[in-house]
Amino acid sequence: MPSKLKNEISHTSEIRVRFAEADPLGIVWHGNYIQYFEDGREAFGRHHGISYLHQKAHNFSTPIVKSACEHKLPLRYGDVAKIKTTYIDSPAAKMIFKYEIFNQEGALVCTGETVQVFVELHGELSLVIPEFFAKWKKKVGLLDE
Repeated sequence: MPSKLKNEISHTSEIRVRFAEADPLGIVWHGNYIQYFEDGREAFGRHHGISYLHQKAHNFSTPIVKSACEHKLPLRYGDVAKIKTTYIDSPAAKMIFKYEIFNQEGALVCTGETVQVFVELHGELSLVIPEFFAKWKKKVGLLDE
């Protein structure tokens, strides 16, 4: 796995491919990888204290405005995969995550990226980093005090 950059924080979680996620040949349908990215993002948020529930408690949501996925190898029903979710810091009011999914042998099967923006719960796009998010970035060492 690549070395950690100064402006990134990551978390690795694990999923087991369910029967419903595979096609009749037992291969994971390509659209499910976006769900795996979400699983990784939620695990990252719980681990690092910036979950969706935390955002909602501060009157924000973070809808995805961009997603990309590059498939390299298939996952199959019953496989256990690791999802490395990496937050890439940005000075803008957005969250960028990169993903690497590895099969149980450790081979890279998929990479991807999502970009999320901050939207106040009443619907207004935030053009500046919300205060709670700036505090989180300071806490994890991405912003100076």
